[in-house]
Amino acid sequence: MIVNRPLMRQSTPSPLPRESDASRPIVIIVDDDAAIREALSELVFSASLEPVAFASTKAFLDATLPDRPGCLILDVRMPGASGLDLQHHLSQSGTSKPVVFLTGHGDIPMTVQAMKAGAVDFLTKPVRDQTLLDAVTAGIALDRARRAEAVLARRSMERYETLTPREREVLQKVMRGSLNKQIAFDLGISEVTVKLHRGNGMRKMEASSLGQLVRAWQSLPEAMRGPETS
Repeated sequence: MIVNRPLMRQSTPSPLPRESDASRPIVIIVDDDAAIREALSELVFSASLEPVAFASTKAFLDATLPDRPGCLILDVRMPGASGLDLQHHLSQSGTSKPVVFLTGHGDIPMTVQAMKAGAVDFLTKPVRDQTLLDAVTAGIALDRARRAEAVLARRSMERYETLTPREREVLQKVMRGSLNKQIAFDLGISEVTVKLHRGNGMRKMEASSLGQLVRAWQSLPEAMRGPETS
C-alpha cells in the first residue's frame, strides 16, 4: 500500500529531465502531505516515470514544467485550493492533462463530481501500488492520444490553408458522400474538373486514400469542415 512504502529518497522533486528524456512521461504529484509525496515519487520513479511533486495547487500553477506526455495525481482536500478546484481551473484554461485523484477523504458526491469532470480514476488511501500505477498508465495513454490528435489537427489545418476555394468546395462535398458526377452538377463544372480538384486537394492534404482524407478532415474544426460533415 502506498502509505507504507519505505522512504529511500529525499522528498524534493526529481530534477527536470535531460534533453534526451524529452519523451519520458511526467507524473505531477500535488499533495500537502510530505510523506505521501515521498512515497508517490518513489513509486512513480520505480515505474521508470519522472515524478515532480508539489505541496499545493499554487506551487504547481506557479511552476514551469516540460511539455511532455503524462498525468496528474491530485489530493482532493488541501489547504487553499483543493484538487477539485485545480481540476476545474485546468479544464477552464484548456489544459487537458489527465487527472488521477488520490484521497483519504473521498465520498460519493465528490467522486461523481471528479469523474464527470473527466478524472481518469478516484482512489482512496491506502491504495495498492499496482492499482495506482494502472490508473497512471491509463492517464498517460489518454494524454498521448490527445497530444497525437492535437498534432494531427494542427497539421490538417496547415494543409487545409493551402487548398484553393474550389478544392475546399469539392472536398466538402466528397466528405458529404457526393459522387463526382453529382459534385460536377452542383458546382456547374465538368466531372474531369472535379476529379482534378479532388486529386489536388487530397495531395495537398497528404491523403493517399479516402480513409486518410476522412481522418484528416474530421480533425479540422467544425467551422472549417462544415457542420454537415461532422
